[in-house]
Amino acid sequence: MNEEYVCGLDVGGTKMAALVADVTGPLARVSAPTVKTGTVRALAGQALDLLDAACRQAGVPGAAVQKLGVATCGPFVPLDGMLGIAPPNVCGARSKAADLPNDWDVIPLEQVLRERFQTVAVRNDCAAALLAERQFGAARNEPNCVYVTWSTGIGFGLCVDGHILQGKRGNAGHAGHMLMDPLSDAECGCGNLGDIEAIAAGRNLANRLGCDTADLFNRARAGEAAAVEIANDAARWLGRALYNVVAVLDTRLFLFGGGVWNHHGDWLAPLLRREIGRYFPALTDGVEITSATLGARVTDVGALALVLPPAWLPLWNESQPWNRLSEA
Repeated sequence: MNEEYVCGLDVGGTKMAALVADVTGPLARVSAPTVKTGTVRALAGQALDLLDAACRQAGVPGAAVQKLGVATCGPFVPLDGMLGIAPPNVCGARSKAADLPNDWDVIPLEQVLRERFQTVAVRNDCAAALLAERQFGAARNEPNCVYVTWSTGIGFGLCVDGHILQGKRGNAGHAGHMLMDPLSDAECGCGNLGDIEAIAAGRNLANRLGCDTADLFNRARAGEAAAVEIANDAARWLGRALYNVVAVLDTRLFLFGGGVWNHHGDWLAPLLRREIGRYFPALTDGVEITSATLGARVTDVGALALVLPPAWLPLWNESQPWNRLSEA
């Protein structure tokens, strides 16, 4: 198999990005808002279009690339012997939400991508991001760590004793669907009431409050009292979720990314640290919360890391080629 080039795909609830890379690093990246209309194959079709566009931008013949790493929101559902995805912030069949104008239940992502690529490695986006941090970032020497995305949704990638957890279907880390508040009427796209994603994720906060997610957190950052109260409440519940993960997995390091965090982590981090610090010092002493070393590109690099030839790893560690990727 040709190992001169590899492709990566980052599928999120808000945006999708496609990359092509060689031994020197990423050569091109293109992105677009994640499609949420059309047939159930529309999202995977958009992915193929973006991958072709990345290859054209890099001047790489599409047929020369046969290995694809996919970091995607989930959860995963078995579908004809492959992995389908059923993200509640993309599939409209369950929630019937106004911002999800489709009747999708399970998207045949791997099936469609395998029609084009010989090798397709699909992982939960947070597990892929954690792989990137384990290979190239702050978690290289930390065997007990968690990557957390705070964005459209909330997800975790889990590493215990140096092993990134997958679970029976690759869904380990969907801690955003931990039930937190039995009295809450906040509804998640998965149907849960009072899970952490319903209470604190960007999309659900925006839907509940009838405002744009970015506007909400910008107003909180500026000190508007009502917005501050909402953001503080979200951070309090997410901090409790982090404590629960510490109590179960004995985690030492949390690495954060995602749209909410990347724009506002500087003032949200102390709120999370304060909440964790309220509970059982025997478990929580020494726990750290910080930003992912690879920043906004951590999931992009994670997708590529799923299929990188081992010989490329030392070169990428030395040159850190992801730094030349745009923030778009």
